[in-house]
Amino acid sequence: MIRITQLVHGTGTVSKAIKHRKVPPHRVPSNMLAFTETRRPLVFWNITNKCNLSCAHCYIDAGLGAQRGDELTLKEAKAFIDDLADMQIPLLMFTGGEPLVRNDFWKIANYARLKGLKTALSSNGTLITKNVAKKIKGLEVEYVGVSLDGASEKTHDTFRNQPGSFRKSVQALKNCVEIGLKCGIRVTITKDNYHEISDLIDLSIQLGVPRFCVYWLVPSGRGRGLYANKQLKHNEVAQILDLLYRKAKEFDPEHIEILTVDAPQDSLYILNRLKTEGSPEYGNAIKLLEYTGDSCSAGDRIANVDPAGNVYPCQFAQLEELKIGNVRQRKFSEIWNDSKNPILSAFRNKTTHLKGKCGVCAYKELCNGGCRIRAYVEYGDPWAEDPFCPGNQELM
Repeated sequence: MIRITQLVHGTGTVSKAIKHRKVPPHRVPSNMLAFTETRRPLVFWNITNKCNLSCAHCYIDAGLGAQRGDELTLKEAKAFIDDLADMQIPLLMFTGGEPLVRNDFWKIANYARLKGLKTALSSNGTLITKNVAKKIKGLEVEYVGVSLDGASEKTHDTFRNQPGSFRKSVQALKNCVEIGLKCGIRVTITKDNYHEISDLIDLSIQLGVPRFCVYWLVPSGRGRGLYANKQLKHNEVAQILDLLYRKAKEFDPEHIEILTVDAPQDSLYILNRLKTEGSPEYGNAIKLLEYTGDSCSAGDRIANVDPAGNVYPCQFAQLEELKIGNVRQRKFSEIWNDSKNPILSAFRNKTTHLKGKCGVCAYKELCNGGCRIRAYVEYGDPWAEDPFCPGNQELM
């Protein structure tokens, strides 16, 4: 992810709170884990394929009847959590489908808490009533990301294929803010909603939501069917980045954090703006990017486990040819630290495999080659150039 607010102001809000807050002795800060030999990724765990919505752009094609393969049982889930706790991973993200649809979610989340894991929740928000928000906070879940794909009821409900979902998601955010549960708005941008992003940021401010996260459309799951006709053109992407940059400068970083996901090359746009405007943060921004590695982290600092326990480099890489292993057959810690795994080895040395414009780009070390899934879908080769990157522009 590209933390635009951090790059512009040299600070952060939610990210800073999660990374640097005081933690109990049994929890190891993530910034210390980075210097150990064992790789400890942030794990995105799709605990279910089931969902009470049927979103047009869902990256795993979730729905009420969409369960593919057996979900990990509660016993298997606990064994998986035991392994993650022993690894001391920095964060476990519960996602889906809709995690709250799974009947034993509360038992799973509570077990993770008892094992000392730092957790977060990715949700569509429709089930987060005031009581549910209190239960989430009671389980020490540190952050709740709520999907909101438009500033209007019509736009969001069309994306989500369910009338009334916009009102429920907005209410979920209010419920979280009211009790001091850190939350954020996540929006996947397409041609159908990019014109509402400014209003959506303003809505975030109005609601008191401290994080605004833009996801660019990735051709995965049902999103693959939308990609050809709904993906933004380079000039439209530039308009959104310009907006996000201006909004990040406009608002106090203590009030809202603005960031993007799934396009590491966004950092180059922000750096170019900082340099062009003579910002004193330009040099610091480069150092921050080099230090934090805010580029494509798939297969290295980011891991994904699907409902059936299959392990992938990231949540958008759920393809059979990119599957690394299965936690039912082998511990996640063993899978992730297998130096002989060819997929992991390739993803951890992305820049040596890049082809096309990405292969010769002078800035590939900063963005780590962009999104490999877009390249795979576009060209049939995960190491081809990222078609979403403008590439031919003088960025710095």
